[in-house]
Amino acid sequence: MSKFKQILQAEAEDLLRIFYEFRNLESTPEQRLEAISRELKTRVAQIVTAVGFNPVTAHLPEILPLLGFANVEELHARRNDIFTSDIYKYLSLENILTIYDLVKHHPEYLQVMRYLLKRRLENIERQIEATVNSLIIEKYKAEMRAVYNDGIADIEFAEERLNTKDSGFRALLNEVCIIIESKLIPAGDIFFRDSILPQEKHKILGRGLMPRDLIQTRLEDTDVSQEERKILYDYLKQNRA
Repeated sequence: MSKFKQILQAEAEDLLRIFYEFRNLESTPEQRLEAISRELKTRVAQIVTAVGFNPVTAHLPEILPLLGFANVEELHARRNDIFTSDIYKYLSLENILTIYDLVKHHPEYLQVMRYLLKRRLENIERQIEATVNSLIIEKYKAEMRAVYNDGIADIEFAEERLNTKDSGFRALLNEVCIIIESKLIPAGDIFFRDSILPQEKHKILGRGLMPRDLIQTRLEDTDVSQEERKILYDYLKQNRA
């Protein structure tokens, strides 16, 4: 088990034991974290987020001074800043997925995560637009699959993503299919939306998620674009009843 996972999932007694040996460090709060990081061979960002997302920490005030924090609010503020701004640099994809796997079992942390997630994704997507870094893109795809599959995303989150017109990121992720497979929103509901790109609907069809009669009903809508109309016609032609 990695040190990050060990800290994140530790029970109260074990968490105290990990950090109690550093109680006599003479240093500023930041130097204390740096020293602990070196001793544990773990990054500062990993320590802060692992302790910060561990549910027992809120009921364990004696651990805060060991890490150089005055109170839990200060710890959580630092945790939130790291989680939302770090793009697979100090927190690995595995770290992020481990956090999601934990918070889905704790409603109070799940609510916080849903708030933080929007800020995190904005930063990741801004970075992708600026760099088109293929490694970041692949990690982003894996993270978003976990967001839906682990139940981090709720209907409000999915609706906000679906209502963004001409979303290149949504198409990049094949997000509409992920949403449908997560059972947050039915395929038929999504398929009839004008905000969904024709290419996205093509992927829904390719997964066999739409019955023939609903495709024909969609074609009866005179406002359907020529691009989407061609995709629907071609699908019906290639998949004759």
